[in-house]
Amino acid sequence: MDVHGSGLLSLRWSQAPPTVRIVHSGLACNIEEERYSERVYTIREGETLELTCLVTGHPRPQIRWTKTAGSASDRFQDSSVFNETLRIANIQRHQGGRYYCKAENGLGSPAIKSIRVDVYYLDDPIVTVHQSIGEAKEQFYYERTVFLRCVANSNPPVRYSWRRGQEVLLQGSDKGVEIYEPFFTQGETKILKLKNLRPQDYANYSCIASVRNVCSIPDKMVSFRLSNKTASPSIKLLVDDPIVVNPGEAITLVCVTTGGEPAPSLTWVRSAGVLPEKTVLNGGTLTIPAITSEDAGTYSCVANNNVGNPAKKSTNIIVRALKKGRFWITPDPYHKDDNIQIGREVKISCQVEAVPSEELTFSWFKNGRPLRSSERMVITQTDPDVSPGTTNLDIIDLKFTDFGTYTCVASLKGGGISDISIDVNISSSTVPPNLTVPQEKSPLVTREGDTIELQCQVTGKPKPIILWSRADKEVVMPDGAMQTESYDGILRIVNVSREMTGTYRCQTSQYNGFNVKPREALVQLIVQYPPAVEPTFLEIRQGQGRSITMSCRVLRAYPTRVLTYEWRLGSKLLRTGQFDVQDSTEYTVSSLSRDSYGIYNCNIINEAGAGRCSFLVTGKAYAPEFYYDTYNPLWQNRPRVYSYSLQWTQMNPDAVDRILAYRLGIRQAGQQRWWEQEITVNGNIQKGELITYNLTELIKPEAYEVRLTPITRFGEGDSTIRVIKYSAPVNPHLREFHCGFEDGNICLFTQDDTDNFDWTKQSTATRDTKYTPNTGPNADRTGSKEGFYMYIETSRPRLEGEKARLVSPVFSVAPKNPYGATNTAYCFSFYYHMYGQHIGSLNVYLRLKGQTTIENPLWSSSGNKGQHWNQARVNINPPTSFQLIFEGIRGPGIEGDIAIDDVSIVEGECMKSDQPANNLRSGAVGTLAHIRLIAVIILMSVLSHQR
Repeated sequence: MDVHGSGLLSLRWSQAPPTVRIVHSGLACNIEEERYSERVYTIREGETLELTCLVTGHPRPQIRWTKTAGSASDRFQDSSVFNETLRIANIQRHQGGRYYCKAENGLGSPAIKSIRVDVYYLDDPIVTVHQSIGEAKEQFYYERTVFLRCVANSNPPVRYSWRRGQEVLLQGSDKGVEIYEPFFTQGETKILKLKNLRPQDYANYSCIASVRNVCSIPDKMVSFRLSNKTASPSIKLLVDDPIVVNPGEAITLVCVTTGGEPAPSLTWVRSAGVLPEKTVLNGGTLTIPAITSEDAGTYSCVANNNVGNPAKKSTNIIVRALKKGRFWITPDPYHKDDNIQIGREVKISCQVEAVPSEELTFSWFKNGRPLRSSERMVITQTDPDVSPGTTNLDIIDLKFTDFGTYTCVASLKGGGISDISIDVNISSSTVPPNLTVPQEKSPLVTREGDTIELQCQVTGKPKPIILWSRADKEVVMPDGAMQTESYDGILRIVNVSREMTGTYRCQTSQYNGFNVKPREALVQLIVQYPPAVEPTFLEIRQGQGRSITMSCRVLRAYPTRVLTYEWRLGSKLLRTGQFDVQDSTEYTVSSLSRDSYGIYNCNIINEAGAGRCSFLVTGKAYAPEFYYDTYNPLWQNRPRVYSYSLQWTQMNPDAVDRILAYRLGIRQAGQQRWWEQEITVNGNIQKGELITYNLTELIKPEAYEVRLTPITRFGEGDSTIRVIKYSAPVNPHLREFHCGFEDGNICLFTQDDTDNFDWTKQSTATRDTKYTPNTGPNADRTGSKEGFYMYIETSRPRLEGEKARLVSPVFSVAPKNPYGATNTAYCFSFYYHMYGQHIGSLNVYLRLKGQTTIENPLWSSSGNKGQHWNQARVNINPPTSFQLIFEGIRGPGIEGDIAIDDVSIVEGECMKSDQPANNLRSGAVGTLAHIRLIAVIILMSVLSHQR
């Protein structure tokens, strides 16, 4: 790869605070520059928004896009975008608002620019018909007055118009019609009032919603046929209410319309959220196959035909179920017994959850035989409103013969659901519970991350459910609930964390045991964890011969009573010790050498493990920072190649040893192989000093990847990579523009569609061998046979007087203070070639933003000017954005080719000595010495500042 570098130089450079401006691409409808400060960018919904933040400043500023307006969730990805271009594909209406680009590099105040994005849209309009503005009364045409209301969501505000058939309805054009916008709608809806309906009022009405074609959004129309049969909807549900079904059954709900003109549409909705996924809809019929308890709820059929109110009918689906059977034993409540005794009363209670609760029935059995209520065996089913799903068996005056197994069976009357059967054993061994903690089970010591079992031993018959909760604070248990049930008295915790340290309470519940005062016990859990330390990792860069001190601090640890530390370099033990009262330990290297670079680890150890501070100690140089102060800085001084002035500063140059050289690597984008060379540095580099190295012989229009690595006595430092891209320098706010027509995109020039023929891009090397002699250039403006230029070909079928126009891109001029100085002046120059006996005319026009016609040329020339290139220079003072138009006019014959090359626009007036006496002339403009001003300035800078 033939890439060359020249002249390393360095100059003192004060660091530059950031500046920023926003440019837009993508699909804007319009960009308004309002009041010189407010910028509004309008875009159609669904298009792509693309905003680019152009920044200057050094070090390279960090760019951040944020958005205001709207709720917090509207902030894109609820965060910020940290790159130059903000791109939102398929933009939606809620994404409109003000977008801010903020650039900061730690110098001065951050630079902030904003732009307001307005998203335009127009939804389909909807016409609804009412008998009064308030809504319909019972008889739709009760007052024989009808209101047609049209509504469409839009931005900007929509305008409405009405038609009856093909007739446009206007206020006052028909005494039976009133068109008005009620105050309370703020003009967003348009209402058509038909008073005392007449036969001609029964017709087809159209509402046209328009946003006046902004963003090319077309008008939208909706029609409604009003007849003497128009009526609001009515429906009927062909199902019971409620519908009680067993799980697993298929259920079908049928809804039919019984009235309404036009025919209503039917939809089904569910009160508690969405319809089940398995639902099958077919018109007004809804089917749920294999129904479950989760599918229960209220289902509504809604009919709508945009006339009056929608009609709605509902039914409730109840899925039958029995679940969660529990029991409890209550000893004689009158004597406050904790145990059951012969001669006293005892009560057995059963509870289940049942749907529907009114279908629930209980039956009691003793030792498998049915029990009936009697004076001594009293069976009651408590009030379902107080304690639903509960039954009690009271045994009065307990006898020895009453011992046995009592069973309560819960069932639903309709059948089809399995019964729940609960056995309760009453015997001389039935005793209340007792709760203890085994001696070795409290306190329990464990390590973070382990699995631990907390245990409470319960005795008694029957054994109740044990409830676990935190005793020391009101926090949830590891499973997320305030109480955790256990049937064996064991609470198992997986992956114990330090937050779980504390006291836990276990207590008996009344369920499946005695309904007496709960027994409870406490278990203490101690979670050990290794020391948490800081810093966990720190990189230290220091030159040879200097000293460094590393410090490792304990934040927290359990247990804390015995903490030891050890310092290591790799596997080599440097120092050990114990903590007394301090919470940190230090290690110092008094004079660094190559052997003392490496990874230093400080391990702080307790019974639960070790915490580690790591320090990476090197003499590695920090990365250089590329200087980005100009947008795409490049020289375009030759047709085939370009040069690039690579500039950078060194981060923290004093932190390590002196930088001896830089390794420069460059490769063409997409290639594997790097071309490398070493750039020697003489003397010390100062902080903020700008270093320049010129890359030459870069091939247009290729992009290159450049890698820069500082080198010290230690070796290579951190590399920095950037990509150099070649592009025609079209500046969003014009400062400088140069075009030699070498690019494929001819610097974004375009052919005018309204002319007779086109300009042609050509070089002498690619010229047709049959070209017309004695006309046109034999090389480009620089004398190169390979260089390109633009020309008009006047051979047949071209006729005398036919025109070809070439239109420049739009150049945006920075808006000026309306009370301040005059508009910015620019020097516009180009080279032209007019050789041949039939040469016609070359005109240049300046077209300002908003202009539709162009009349007087800015510059003009006609006739044969000889076989050489001439330069034209013109001062222009455009007050707003502008374009330049080159117009070539064919003369009387085929020897009339006209060519142009090297068009440039530079801020500032043309030099007086180069300014021709009269810009607009019919003869030749004098040949001017072509000075490549930009290249000369750069070259002088290189020569004067070389180290």
